[in-house]
Amino acid sequence: MLRALTSALRLPSPWRPREARGCAANPAAANREIQVCALAGPDQGITEILMNRPSARNALGNVFVSELLEALAQLREDRQVRVLIFRSGVKGVFCAGADLKEREQMSEAEVGVFVQRLRGLMNEIAAFPAPTIAAMDGFALGGGLELALACDLRVAASSAVMGLIETTRGLLPGAGGTQRLPRCLGVALAKELIFTGRRLSGAQAQALGLVNHAVAQNEEGNAAYHRARALAQEILPQAPIAVQLGKVAIDRGTEVDIASGMAIEGICYAQNIPTRDRLEGMAAFREKRPPRFVGE
Repeated sequence: MLRALTSALRLPSPWRPREARGCAANPAAANREIQVCALAGPDQGITEILMNRPSARNALGNVFVSELLEALAQLREDRQVRVLIFRSGVKGVFCAGADLKEREQMSEAEVGVFVQRLRGLMNEIAAFPAPTIAAMDGFALGGGLELALACDLRVAASSAVMGLIETTRGLLPGAGGTQRLPRCLGVALAKELIFTGRRLSGAQAQALGLVNHAVAQNEEGNAAYHRARALAQEILPQAPIAVQLGKVAIDRGTEVDIASGMAIEGICYAQNIPTRDRLEGMAAFREKRPPRFVGE
């Protein structure tokens, strides 16, 4: 396993400054259900995925899933992305979960294929190289919460409503919820929430440890987004290779026994030793100045 892991862990390509690009740069993108926006200026390195399907409250339909997979595939190869934020362009909603109206038209075989595709989407989010943050400014139900669970960090408005409510619809979580929720909260609490289909407020979710931060909602309905962006700004100045390797060490290490986890940490640490950023960090400490990390 460790030999396979060693070959799988590759250092990111060097980070280079780029011209700013934004959501408005391509007028055709305004009609897409998934829009990508790379921030500029002091926020350069933060990229946002805007979920924008107001007619269905950002429900996970075929087009939505296809466009999100496409965006992730492109961003995964963009080593200038240091932090990725998932946010909603629909006020009061993060993601309402599965598109049940669309699913009603599917055969049993088609349902199975589509849910497998959803599971693959959540795995792609979880495996994204850079840190990911879900900005939950409204409802995150069923698959919407599963999407947030696939992110590294979650920020919610205190008034946001979230839950794995599938059992109230004659279903069970099928896009990673039965696996990621117990890893986040523990087995007994995850079972209680899934068995009951209980809905939680953002404040309750923070008390349980389901979200990292809960903030009072503002008039614009985007308080969680602003807190998520502030969190991304804290990550942005740190050495990107070290951050990404730290993510790998945590994600891979928590799936194995501690001895194997320590070995995974060692592999990741060894990959960071030859980087310019490690030398820059030591030089900055010695010279009593802020480090200037370049992602090399």
